[in-house]
Amino acid sequence: MSQMTDVRSVEAAEFRLAMRNLASGVAIVATGTETTRRGLTVSSVTSLCMDPPCLLVGVNSSSETHAAILANGRFGVSLLGGGQEDLALRFAGSVKGVERFATAAWQQGVLDVPLLEPAIGALECVLHHHQVVGTHGLFIGRIVATRGGNGDPLVNYRGALRALPQV
Repeated sequence: MSQMTDVRSVEAAEFRLAMRNLASGVAIVATGTETTRRGLTVSSVTSLCMDPPCLLVGVNSSSETHAAILANGRFGVSLLGGGQEDLALRFAGSVKGVERFATAAWQQGVLDVPLLEPAIGALECVLHHHQVVGTHGLFIGRIVATRGGNGDPLVNYRGALRALPQV
C-alpha cells in the first residue's frame, strides 16, 4: 500500500465538525492507587478483537493519565451511564490528579486499577501495545476482567452528553 504523504489533511475544525455526527460512548479511563490515581474522560474507546480480547483507547499524550498508564502498565475503563454527566465533566475539566476521584465511589479492581462503582460496565486491561499518533497515544489493552452493571449509556453526540435509553 502506497503512502499518500502529498495529499493534505483536512483542517482540525473541519474534522471536529464532521466527527460531531458520530455518537460515541463516554467512559473514564483510570490507573494508579490511592494518591497516585489518575484518570480522564474519553469518548474514544472501541473493541478491537476477541482473541485475545482487546480494546483500543485514545488518550491525549500531554495528559497526566497518559504518563501514568505507561508507568503502571494497566488501566481500568468505567463505562458511564445517564445521570453521570457531572462526573464525565469533572474528569474532563480543570480538577486534576487524585482530586478527580473525590466525588464518587471507587473500588480497586483485580489489577488494582480504579473502577467507578456505579458504572454501567467496567473493563480491566493490561497494556498490550502503545503508539503515539499526532497529539494522542493509542493504548491497546488486553482485557483480563469485566464487570456488568445497569443503566442507560451516556453518549457524546454533537458536543453534548446525552443518556441513550436502552431498547
